[in-house]
Amino acid sequence: MANSDKKKSKSDNLKAEAGQSDEPKAGKDAGKNGEEKSGDGKKSGKNGDKGKSEEGKAAAPLPKQLEPSVDSPPIETKLGSFDLDNPVLPAWVEETAFGSGGYPYDKSMKSDKYEEELTALQIELVKLQHHVIEKGLKVVMLFEGRDAAGKGGAIFALRQYLNPRNARDVALPKPSDTQRGQWYFQRYIEQLPTAGEIVTFDRSWYNRAGVETVMGFCTPEERKVFIDQAPMLEAGLIEAGTILFKFWLDIGQEMQLKRFHERRHNPLKIWKLSPMDYAALGKWKDYSKARDSMLETTHTDKSPWIIALANDKRRARLNIIRYVLSRIDYPGRDKDVVREPDPLILGSGPGFLKKG
Repeated sequence: MANSDKKKSKSDNLKAEAGQSDEPKAGKDAGKNGEEKSGDGKKSGKNGDKGKSEEGKAAAPLPKQLEPSVDSPPIETKLGSFDLDNPVLPAWVEETAFGSGGYPYDKSMKSDKYEEELTALQIELVKLQHHVIEKGLKVVMLFEGRDAAGKGGAIFALRQYLNPRNARDVALPKPSDTQRGQWYFQRYIEQLPTAGEIVTFDRSWYNRAGVETVMGFCTPEERKVFIDQAPMLEAGLIEAGTILFKFWLDIGQEMQLKRFHERRHNPLKIWKLSPMDYAALGKWKDYSKARDSMLETTHTDKSPWIIALANDKRRARLNIIRYVLSRIDYPGRDKDVVREPDPLILGSGPGFLKKG
């Protein structure tokens, strides 16, 4: 049977299981921008009020030209079986996603409060950029985390109103044959900022300690060389005057499954789902092991890892921005706006994750 026929057969079976008719039911209402339902309040130790289960309610099928060309094999988790291609999100994912990984709040931040605080912080970011340009500072921010952790959204919120002439985002594709023959850090060094520039990396040289390690794209020897050299490279950059931030956005497994499901069945988000995402689904433990090893070996006093718990994208974005604004001295800082980050959401180093 051809791959396309297998895909069609599986799709038909999933639709039958979901009880779809010729006119499929609408997809789950995920709220503004596809984010979790709004609310507030710290976690009380129970799942909290997350709304009724959506079990049995299937997402509408994608247009034919947007359908993935490959199947996603089902995976088994401690809570149940998950099939990314199934248009029905399992109830256990919906019920546990927000609190997964020990997240300290019951509900996502209310949208109106988020927008108000974000706008105030973005004004401060414009002030900061003016100072960076005026003083010729060089600022680098690395954003790392699992697939669907919210790296791109955090970078967008931070850069949204900055002058693009002096603020760049770097998201490098896989290396070319020429780049594979170079020193590993070389293609990243080429992207570092000049005086007066802010550069964000949507994944960085830490690909080697994460994706490349888990997927077998580098050898154990290459990884060891990287682990030895990364702290020295970063210390050199800092000593030469570069201001370096390293952010790890952490999410729970069920939240990752929920976000993957939204990408898979939303025609506006399907482009975010890559073959690497499919492969990552069944490698949660491997990625956890690689993450822990990376944080332990590359977290230093000069170049610390800042961990942001990101099950709630809104809280993660606000606290990351607050951290940046609080660590660079610039004229006119509004202290009422630039408060210290929430210690339940943002902390330093692997110890913060262990505490959670």
